[in-house]
Amino acid sequence: MEIRLHPEKEAQLAEIAAQRGLKTDELAQQVLSHYLEDDTRFIEAVNLGLAAAERGDFVEHEEVGKKLKRILRF
Repeated sequence: MEIRLHPEKEAQLAEIAAQRGLKTDELAQQVLSHYLEDDTRFIEAVNLGLAAAERGDFVEHEEVGKKLKRILRF
């Protein structure tokens, strides 16, 4: 797979890679790996929340407001 970057992004990537003592492609691999891990965790969390909501396991809007007021001490 080959990805074409805008010149500004390519220069930014190269600069950060140099600062970290990495090759540009190594940094790109790291960045992509972190993104995919974060996105996977996010999707899993959303799916858990949707499943909880389908089971009726959620907090009503008013209760959230009360909890926030207690936390923030309004």
